[in-house]
Amino acid sequence: MFDGNPDRALEKVRALVSTMRGATLVEAKSDYLYVEFRSQMFRFVDDVEFFVDARTNQIHFRSASRTGHSDPGVNRARMERIRKLFETRSRDL
Repeated sequence: MFDGNPDRALEKVRALVSTMRGATLVEAKSDYLYVEFRSQMFRFVDDVEFFVDARTNQIHFRSASRTGHSDPGVNRARMERIRKLFETRSRDL
């Protein structure tokens, strides 16, 4: 959840992911971001989507690997990192 302006919340997410290794912004709308994360070693791609729900002040996300059956927790760890960074920096919203 976030307090404040939904546009600022999404911009905060966009700024956070833009600093992360392997991230490529593919699509951005007023309430939606689609980012690809490419692993360093094998160049696997994870598709990550963020949707800002202005009505409930929540940011919904989805992260999925395109190939493979296991990622030893990489997707989950990445999303937790984004969540924690967002929360620690949410005072700016």
